[in-house]
Amino acid sequence: MCGIFGFVVSVEQNHPSDLVERAVKHLARASESRGKDSSGLVLQHIGQQRMTVLKGNLRITRLLDSSQVRGAFREVNNGPGTHRGGTVSAMGHSRLVTNGSQLQDDNNQPVIKDGVIGIHNGIITNDAAIWAGHPALAREYEIDTEALFALVAEGLRRGYGVDQAVSRADQEVEGTYSIALLFERLAKLVLASNNGSLYYLTNRRDFLAFASEEWPLKTLKSLLPKSLRFESIVTQVPPQCCVVVSLKEFSVEISGGRVGESELAEAHPRSDECDVQEESEAVAIQQSLVVGRHPRQELVLDTAVLARAPAALAESELLRYGIERIRHLRRCTRCVLPETFPFISFDQQGVCNYCHGYRLKNQPKPLDELRALVEPYRHKDGRPDCIVPFSGGRDSTFALHVIKNELHLNPIAFTYDWGMVTDLARRNIARVCGKMGVENIIVAADIFKKRDNIRRNILAWLKRPSLGMVPLFMAGDKFFYYYAAEISRRTDIKLNIWGINPLENTDFKVGFLGVPPDFKKKHIYSLSISRKIRLFSSVAENVIVNPAYLNRSIVDSLGGFVSRSLMPHLDYYHLYDYKRWEEDEIEDVLFGTYDWERACDTEITWRIGDGTAAFYNYIYCTVAGFSEHDTFRSNQIREGQLSREAALVLVERDNQPRYPTIKWYLEILGMDFEATIKRINSITKLH
Repeated sequence: MCGIFGFVVSVEQNHPSDLVERAVKHLARASESRGKDSSGLVLQHIGQQRMTVLKGNLRITRLLDSSQVRGAFREVNNGPGTHRGGTVSAMGHSRLVTNGSQLQDDNNQPVIKDGVIGIHNGIITNDAAIWAGHPALAREYEIDTEALFALVAEGLRRGYGVDQAVSRADQEVEGTYSIALLFERLAKLVLASNNGSLYYLTNRRDFLAFASEEWPLKTLKSLLPKSLRFESIVTQVPPQCCVVVSLKEFSVEISGGRVGESELAEAHPRSDECDVQEESEAVAIQQSLVVGRHPRQELVLDTAVLARAPAALAESELLRYGIERIRHLRRCTRCVLPETFPFISFDQQGVCNYCHGYRLKNQPKPLDELRALVEPYRHKDGRPDCIVPFSGGRDSTFALHVIKNELHLNPIAFTYDWGMVTDLARRNIARVCGKMGVENIIVAADIFKKRDNIRRNILAWLKRPSLGMVPLFMAGDKFFYYYAAEISRRTDIKLNIWGINPLENTDFKVGFLGVPPDFKKKHIYSLSISRKIRLFSSVAENVIVNPAYLNRSIVDSLGGFVSRSLMPHLDYYHLYDYKRWEEDEIEDVLFGTYDWERACDTEITWRIGDGTAAFYNYIYCTVAGFSEHDTFRSNQIREGQLSREAALVLVERDNQPRYPTIKWYLEILGMDFEATIKRINSITKLH
């Protein structure tokens, strides 16, 4: 879930003295989009017998501009031992916070653990089980990375070579990892990944660069001296393989495959001869904290603690669920849409116009048709050939599963983290990509700014609540479409396959702005020109009567609309146009194949990785007596997948207020829970 990068060059060659610094800064700028919460850097000159570790709670480009880092580069280039041979190494980390607050320095990377100094992109989802299974290992930090590095260090203590130590650790970890490791007593750099989210560029003679994505290395290549460009190629680190760089006499070796089960059972260590020869006195590790002003701290709410806390119990009781009033709403006799639904009408039999106008959506064409359509995009050499937008939700997870295992494409999963992707979603993304061995490209927004924009829009909305303006809270995530196109450009992969559920029609959101339903539209996300005009005019009317919407979030909101509705979308296919959407089948795959994690505060599996859904559905249900769950279950009824009686039971369950998630949402935005919920509860009801 982060960006890692690095550069190694032999000092035996006559390269520019500032080459490492220039290369690292280029890679850092290109990697920063993967995480801006905190950062770190390691610098090592083999001849100087010293390793410098610098890190702080600020973005990587600011860390590199600090006086401490500039001084460290000068020391590497000009300090004692500069001309003693060997290599100069630098590796950096641009962090998107998951486990462990970035405000506690030990949780930021590089992580130093038992002589292993490393950086990690990904999430180890079973770190608690690893610690429980290895009581001799001492846990010092909150960060999940520590468990992986502790396993590697344990393997080295037992006499295994670095490749075997990593391979043995791989057998125990779940989730995703792409790592770069240096060692206190071993002159080696190790690169490894279990899902392919790691690339390297080398001429195999005197330099190597690495990064979490291919694109930074492609652009770096053009900036290198001609002597280094010769025969340099960008290569993906294969899953379950190690790239081992000797830092005394520059060499690059690739060690492939996992340690076999029989070897694990026998537990016979192998000390590589080269490892024994290169083992040396421990280098001096100098750590320095570069303090940054960072306004955001990730919050993780423990429901067990919430359940015991009297204040939390009192807060949760503020959430109202007027089920008795909702039960008395008139509903369609065929589906479950209530009388408060925008533009709804009923015939003499009580059937609504949405049922009469409904066109079956879950009637896919044969999957073989999609196979034929994607065949021209397929790469025969194993290179990635497809981008799959991957939120970590159930529908995109199943789509990725089918694309990888039934269409047999080699996809890259693309995730846009705009600040409302929950830790639950991030862990599920790691589980799925780790088990599939699928590269995951992440673009992380400036999360503090995104959340500040949301807060400003909610505060404006609370001054004059309008159900039609609720979608403004989610405007920031629509840049997903822009960055999907950008990733296609960077990777030179034209094919995009999306996993949008055809039953997730939530037209009521624009219906509250006076935009009537369009029963003839091709896709659930389609919006005709006339409906766009009506939408814009209604939004303008709301802004005129409530000028508080004219805040600095407006550029972000407009940009999201352009990305979502105006940008051309080429070479896009939709899996569920060719694969029938079946809830039971999807959930069987999620839990049976990928050990998917459920939310702590609901039984449903839809929208549980989206931090906004619990909040806006509470607004809709409180004010209008229904939410997007009612529309989804109604579509299931129309498709013959669910009875009306079962749907009524499910919507009562699905619409239960989700206190822990709503609490997290408001706290992460810096909003007062009690004041916000009381204001929502005071809004005049439509029922």
